[in-house]
Amino acid sequence: MTRRVAVVGANGFIGNRLVETLHLGGTFSVRPIVRRTEALALARRFDLDGAVADACDGAALEKALAGCDLVVHAVAGDPATIVASAAATYRAACAAGVGRMVYLSSASVHGQSPPPGTTDETPLSDRQTIAYNNAKVRAENLLRRMRQDGQAGLLILRPGIVYGPRSSWIGGFADDLLAGRGVLVNGGEGICNGIYVDNLVDAVVLALEGRGRDGEAYGVGDAETYRWVDLLEPVAATLGTEPLRVDVAPGPVGGPGLRSSALGTARAMAKSLLPGRVRAALRAGHAAFRAYPAPPRPRRTRREPLVSEEMALLHGCAWKLPHDRATRDLGYAPRISFREGLARSLAWLEFADYPVITASRAGDGEPA
Repeated sequence: MTRRVAVVGANGFIGNRLVETLHLGGTFSVRPIVRRTEALALARRFDLDGAVADACDGAALEKALAGCDLVVHAVAGDPATIVASAAATYRAACAAGVGRMVYLSSASVHGQSPPPGTTDETPLSDRQTIAYNNAKVRAENLLRRMRQDGQAGLLILRPGIVYGPRSSWIGGFADDLLAGRGVLVNGGEGICNGIYVDNLVDAVVLALEGRGRDGEAYGVGDAETYRWVDLLEPVAATLGTEPLRVDVAPGPVGGPGLRSSALGTARAMAKSLLPGRVRAALRAGHAAFRAYPAPPRPRRTRREPLVSEEMALLHGCAWKLPHDRATRDLGYAPRISFREGLARSLAWLEFADYPVITASRAGDGEPA
């Protein structure tokens, strides 16, 4: 008998790929659950039995989960939503008679730059400087407490940077590059604890098949050790651009000095790309503009720094998180290599109508 899997957050990057893979694989029947009707558009191409329910609304979720054997929580959101939706989904799963909930947490429970030696068993702190990390820690702790009295089984997966076609780590960085804001911090030499989206989907399938110890959390990632520059520089090459390279010293991130330095680098790059006659015309236009009385200046609004604390920590990571427990207990083995996952991601940029210069230049090398 085919088991039915509900995917809460089915319209997101990970949720959508999970729905596609589970449906096309044929082992499970899939019920995508989303917050708004229009968010079912991607799943509708498979004519699936979708449902609409807010992930924080327990009663609506219980109704949506009726008849399902398993549920995957793949909901994104702000810190409050992260915690509330995890609790509501588990509570609804118990009420609906679901056998197991697979919760997609994050490797960020260990921080964006985990200390060397960090493993799945390393104690977690919900007093980190990044609210997202704290929310994921609190959601995990809450789910474990609920599991003590709940009927539904629980398994937690902790993926790192999930990249692939439609990923914000690929498309978002491409957008930043085209806007002149794509940055590599300190050369992007830090370790990227990444996982190609299909490798994560494979881990979810193993959890849905009943692998792993109930109530446990498992880190999952790619097999190779690679740097941020290995992931992001090929995106820039595919678009025919160069990322800004910003050096950040240890200490507070995002101050005025850093921002001015980074913008100065951007301006210098822009000037070097403009022909002399164009620069001369721009200078003349600027002089003519300044000849007129200046209008009242609007109040300046605070802009986001070019380099966030999260980015600086990620690009400075010095430790590859292990996934040996997932290999032992789940049978997890990354099926897609970093080289292949990157090639698929770069090919998607052209499909998504980004201004691709050449895909053949990017992704040809192995991680250093």
